[in-house]
Amino acid sequence: MSSNEAPRGPVDSSRVPRYAGPATFARLPRLDEVGTTEVAVVGVPFDSGVSYRPGARFGGNAIREASRLLRPYNPAQDASPFALAQVADAGDIAANPFNINEAVETIEAAADDLLSTGARLMTLGGDHTIALPLLRSVAKKHGPVALLHFDAHLDTWDTYFGAAYTHGTPFRRAVEEGILDTSALSHVGTRGPLYGKQDLTDDAKMGFGIVTSADVMRRGVDEIADQLRQRIGDRPLYISIDIDVLDPAHAPGTGTPEAGGLTSRELLEIVRGLSSCNLVSADLVEVAPAYDHAEITSVAASHAAYELTTIMTRQIADARKPAEEARNQ
Repeated sequence: MSSNEAPRGPVDSSRVPRYAGPATFARLPRLDEVGTTEVAVVGVPFDSGVSYRPGARFGGNAIREASRLLRPYNPAQDASPFALAQVADAGDIAANPFNINEAVETIEAAADDLLSTGARLMTLGGDHTIALPLLRSVAKKHGPVALLHFDAHLDTWDTYFGAAYTHGTPFRRAVEEGILDTSALSHVGTRGPLYGKQDLTDDAKMGFGIVTSADVMRRGVDEIADQLRQRIGDRPLYISIDIDVLDPAHAPGTGTPEAGGLTSRELLEIVRGLSSCNLVSADLVEVAPAYDHAEITSVAASHAAYELTTIMTRQIADARKPAEEARNQ
């Protein structure tokens, strides 16, 4: 975006009711309407990697519908994200639902194309399988990245039924491929039964730290956010949020719910506490609207994506300031 060109923002809700018109994320312009963008919100309607309830292929559009209620000023971060940088809805990446290997390749190639323009990605899934090709693409640009993984589950299992690419395996594959900075990996919100203690042993060997949902409850969001910031440092950071990190009371619309999760307030506050981190891209996955009630899950997801987008736009604007100040001298 040119330094003297203002970003094109959402549709004016004082002129067009929120329930009218196409449901782009936060009622933002489509990518083809602005030409280029600094943050691309892109959907990946793919859920062939799930191990229990399907339906996350419809998650991206459900989040877009729920995001109609998002407004242009974010008081929690004291920022108007859509005025700081151009954000646009880049539509969906269409991946083969019958061939997971081919789908992974398609998602990676499409992410490469978007990142090559200089944009950061805010990806709406889809199941967690999609995190692997997205991380591959981000690592091509930034090298191995720090990872914060918000999820009820570890997603570092080896295989399911002999399949290497599923929604429970992306981060083991990412470690094996060397695309993660293993000195800065954390799960947040994990809980529930496992197949055995070896799951935790294997996970620790890969370099992951674990903040359980009980840790968040006992220690509080500020202390957890501070711990995560210290672990991440100034490394390029990728955040991956599985909506099942939330308790089923706050996110019933997901494929593998686990009791005892975070509240939506806790998730949003931890994310806001990461605003000083170098967030290069993010995803939000596993929203399955068929199991939702009154858009509870989709609303929570849309707000989490809004906070992540706000962090990215603030950092983009901050990076522009030195050049703008030099021109004005």
